[in-house]
Amino acid sequence: MPAEFDLYGVYIPRLLVLMLVTLFAVIILRRLLAWIGAYTLVWHRGLFDLALYVLLLGAVSTVSRWYFT
Repeated sequence: MPAEFDLYGVYIPRLLVLMLVTLFAVIILRRLLAWIGAYTLVWHRGLFDLALYVLLLGAVSTVSRWYFT
């Protein structure tokens, strides 16, 4: 995977693209967790959401390195 993406002459960092992909995945996952009622088991929803985002960002980054190299 390249370090930057060229979007009509504007270079976008790879990490920004991965963060946006992760953001959309977390939004969908948060709605799913709220729908099934999993947040009733969580002590602090904000910390849980941040940890979920960081874990998914690491997973997306790792998968993108395996897939695109």
